[in-house]
Amino acid sequence: MRATNLTAESLTNPLGLGVACPHLAWVDEDGISQSACQVVCEDENGATLWDTGREESASMQLDWPGEPLASRQHVTWRVRVWDEKGVAGAWSEPAGIEVGLLSPDDWSARWISGDYDVPTQRVGALGNFKQMIAAMHPAQPDQVVTEPILEGRYPADCFRRAFDVAAGLVRARLYITACGLYEARIDGEKVGGFCMAPGHTDYRKRVQYQAYDVTEALAAGGHELTVQLADGWYRGSCGAWGLLNQYGTQTKLLAQLELTYADGIVESVETGPDWQWSNDGPILFADNKDGEIVDATRMPSYSGHARATHHDVVPTASNNVPVTMHERFSPAPGKTPNGRLLYDLGQNIAGWVELDFDAHGGQHVLLRCGEMLDENGNLTLKNIQCTREGFATPLQQVEYVCREGHNHYRTTFCVFGFRYVEVETDAQLGAGSLTAIALYSDMAQTGSFESSNELLNRFFDATVWSTKGNSLDVPTDCPTRERHGWSGDAQIFFETFSYLFDCRTFERKWLHDLFDWQKRDGKLPQVAPAGGVDSYMRFLDGSVGWADAGILIPYRYWKHYGDASVLSEFYDGMRRYAEFMVARCGKTGPFAPRVRLSRENRRYLVNMGQSYGEWAEPEDVHKMDWKDTVAPHPEVATAYTAYVLGCMAQIAAELGRAEDEERYRAYSEGCRRAYQELSQLPEYTLDTDRQARLVRPLVFGLLDESQTDFARERLVRACENYGWRLGTGFLSTPLIMDVLASYDLDAAYRLLENEQMPGWLFMPKMGATTVWESWEGTQAQGGIASLNHYSKGAVCAWLFRVMCGIEPDGERHFTVAPRPGGHFSHARAAYQSSCGRVESGWVRTDGGWRFSVTVPSNASATVVLPDGSRYEVAAGTHEFSCTIRSQED
Repeated sequence: MRATNLTAESLTNPLGLGVACPHLAWVDEDGISQSACQVVCEDENGATLWDTGREESASMQLDWPGEPLASRQHVTWRVRVWDEKGVAGAWSEPAGIEVGLLSPDDWSARWISGDYDVPTQRVGALGNFKQMIAAMHPAQPDQVVTEPILEGRYPADCFRRAFDVAAGLVRARLYITACGLYEARIDGEKVGGFCMAPGHTDYRKRVQYQAYDVTEALAAGGHELTVQLADGWYRGSCGAWGLLNQYGTQTKLLAQLELTYADGIVESVETGPDWQWSNDGPILFADNKDGEIVDATRMPSYSGHARATHHDVVPTASNNVPVTMHERFSPAPGKTPNGRLLYDLGQNIAGWVELDFDAHGGQHVLLRCGEMLDENGNLTLKNIQCTREGFATPLQQVEYVCREGHNHYRTTFCVFGFRYVEVETDAQLGAGSLTAIALYSDMAQTGSFESSNELLNRFFDATVWSTKGNSLDVPTDCPTRERHGWSGDAQIFFETFSYLFDCRTFERKWLHDLFDWQKRDGKLPQVAPAGGVDSYMRFLDGSVGWADAGILIPYRYWKHYGDASVLSEFYDGMRRYAEFMVARCGKTGPFAPRVRLSRENRRYLVNMGQSYGEWAEPEDVHKMDWKDTVAPHPEVATAYTAYVLGCMAQIAAELGRAEDEERYRAYSEGCRRAYQELSQLPEYTLDTDRQARLVRPLVFGLLDESQTDFARERLVRACENYGWRLGTGFLSTPLIMDVLASYDLDAAYRLLENEQMPGWLFMPKMGATTVWESWEGTQAQGGIASLNHYSKGAVCAWLFRVMCGIEPDGERHFTVAPRPGGHFSHARAAYQSSCGRVESGWVRTDGGWRFSVTVPSNASATVVLPDGSRYEVAAGTHEFSCTIRSQED
């Protein structure tokens, strides 16, 4: 048996880690079970810092046992394990950990900005793209811009610092961040693989830096470090209406290049007013949503100097995976009816566009990126744009002015959501001239699924792609119109996300974004990081189902990964939000509907605060109007308060907070009783065809026995009355399959296999390659609807957990309880868990089913077959079979 996949804080060989005592973990391979382990940690010179010795333990995790690491300290560690027979395996390959800058005193560099003044007031979004082009073209080469080219908008800043490297360099590290987006180069070569750095946070609260190993790029002699700086999320377009200057108006840069020599001398190249600066380089305009204007004939003059500035937030490590380039698509061009070149990727993505072609100086390429074609076969952005009075955003456009000879261009400071690229040019572009590159956080894909239903397979693939397209340092709703870190989307999708990808560091980073926003009263937001949200929407912060992500994601993280450290890390913020929920119990707010309950139950009814309610049920089920976001939703709010506080009670119990546990359990139960009485009122009756109204209390266990029996029967009838189509909205769509499968598996499969709208399979049937925002696609909401939202893909967790039966339920244990059904002849799911690959598949046979279950090394599983038989199995692949039994049996 051997240890592999060594990680520290769930990262492989982290560089610039912001944790002094990192949590260590590994995965065992080639054996049944681990009886003992030994972990050794050494410094850079090979001296042992600590050695656990042989420890009798089956755990593949270790809390840091040595002295806390210091800033910049580099160590290696390795593991060996003993199998169930006491035989020692070989030592693992060593893994590295290098700590970043832990203390504010570690930063000797100074913040710098371009040498121009920016108005301090916030300004609105951009106007017409043609006006931008006309405004920018008069700028001449070598012309430093000190006045805005367009209201509030400036070219990318270009910074340069020349430096010398002596002989004997042994280590070079670049620590760098920005308020804005940066790209650093040494001698013209891009530093590192991080794209859209430093990522998205609320820069007023938290700025994350990156650390790069640049030793190999620095031979003895002269070098130059150059950095381009653009608006990014900091002062560029945010939200559906492209609001500007959400975090500040003056973009700024902080960089510290540390050179360590063999004799111990350390030199530092630091940002300061001695850095050269200009903004007359090739990038005349860069906006993360609207695009770029690039003149390849221009070169920065660096004729001025940077301005020293400051930022009140000390940079910290993100402890997260980087945003990097992934899949590449190079389709041959076609022609649209309007005569333009059209590149069809065949897959909707979020990412960059790259051009590689020969041209004459001064020729132009204008490209637009979008998700769909109009009725004539021409590209349209109408489904993702907000428009009014000649204004439209996002533009998703690039204008490129060619240099003479060979041209190579790749977008740098913008990301588009698109399947199609439309090109207008007087240059010659053909096959191989254009490549699209998917861009997303570098999480390992851990889940796969395949079945006999090709539409379901395609929907699963679409969900994977929507997850990729909405995972650029923040879990967004769509990569086009809003790009918001919606808390509701994140909480309903987390379980699916954790099957599909190793999202541990990604989600923990975003939880910091969420709690960065938290208000004094404990309220949590609908969107994090803050920025780009219309002012009228602030009243919807704290909405149940959305803000509840602050408790539900840590709770589900703990359950799925068996890691309670996330609970300790965020408990204070979680408790404050729980108290915010408690404070709303028994209160009645403006526009609240009149609800008559008994005096005791009124204490626990939640009937205040604007909220989204169920949100976006099919229009023929519930037609939304203004009251859906102005008036409280006592049914939804009371249900979620009961459920979330119940989860919080479990969390408090896990952490030994007995007083909190008792308090939240009492409020959860009180809300449950209030909900039961509420359900007896005519306006909140369970005798309804609104599926969401029945799903919610069933999945949260809010009803008494007779109410439960009635609601179960009524839900099946509601599905029947709606033609076995989905009538749920945003919150209940991920839950309905679990509810039905708990007592009527046939009904669950009928709903899953529905190919009509509204339904999951309707999307791939209509050619979708990502998950749609609305069931109707672009026919909903007046045609304004993204074709790349992951939230409805949350059903994929059911494919793993119920259809194929894989459910983690401890550090090294799984329950595998596959439940075949419907018209499927086979299905198989695999999941690379934190302790190895677990797989479950089944095949229909004459008169029964055949099952195959694979359990990873040093893990075990309880296998439960549909006939009720149970098996306790260890690592390895196991085969089972059973006969078909009717549900009545």
